[in-house]
Amino acid sequence: MIIGVCSVELFMYEPNSLKEKRHIIKSLIGRIQSRFNASIAEVDMQDKWRNAVIGFSCVSNTSKHANQMINNIIKFIEGDNRVEIVKMDIEIL
Repeated sequence: MIIGVCSVELFMYEPNSLKEKRHIIKSLIGRIQSRFNASIAEVDMQDKWRNAVIGFSCVSNTSKHANQMINNIIKFIEGDNRVEIVKMDIEIL
């Protein structure tokens, strides 16, 4: 069993409150869960208005497939114009 784990630090230009930030993050997380069936959550910077860290993971039979799934999720996040990826860390276990 291979486990792929990724944490992504995001920056958002639009939110002017924590409520607006949560709306964006919940929407993004919901879309990723439904499209990729990955485990995902906001894991850090919950008290910052414009920054967030989300973590997600996937389980696969091969490291190539796990890496491919993570890259597809990252491309999906990059395609969302509400957020910008600042930093990401990927681990294949």
